[in-house]
Amino acid sequence: MAGGKKLTHLGAQGEAHMVDVGAKAETERTAIAEGLVIMLPETLRMIMAGDAKKGDVLGAARIAGIMAAKKTHELIPLCHPLLLTKVSIDIQPEPALPGLRVVALARVTGKTGVEMEALTAASVACLTIYDMAKAVDRGMEISGIRLVEKTGGKSGDYRAGA
Repeated sequence: MAGGKKLTHLGAQGEAHMVDVGAKAETERTAIAEGLVIMLPETLRMIMAGDAKKGDVLGAARIAGIMAAKKTHELIPLCHPLLLTKVSIDIQPEPALPGLRVVALARVTGKTGVEMEALTAASVACLTIYDMAKAVDRGMEISGIRLVEKTGGKSGDYRAGA
């Protein structure tokens, strides 16, 4: 195992199980994840101008990401249902790609982290961008889905690249 750590979702015989977080302290926990949608320059211009035939691409992606974070426990089998206190989706153009950078933040005061909620939010927001613009650019690529930062909890803070 990496760094001598063991997988928490495996029992003694290697069977999958949900981690018991009952004895853990409730703390504020935050996670930030990101993803990229790479596209043709004209697709980026169309999205930023608000000219997509399906409507407001960025608005739909934000709502989809927020909804996805709230349903993470329904999608990822061993995730706990969480009472999220905040979910936000920031989508910025990255002309150098060309494309869009999606940054999702999830926050909870609870006994387990929100990394999966942030990652799910970023992923679904990227997928929604693809869905909203695929009629004009089926070659779009979704990449770079990753945890950027997490704070709180027993395992401490994490920052990508640090």
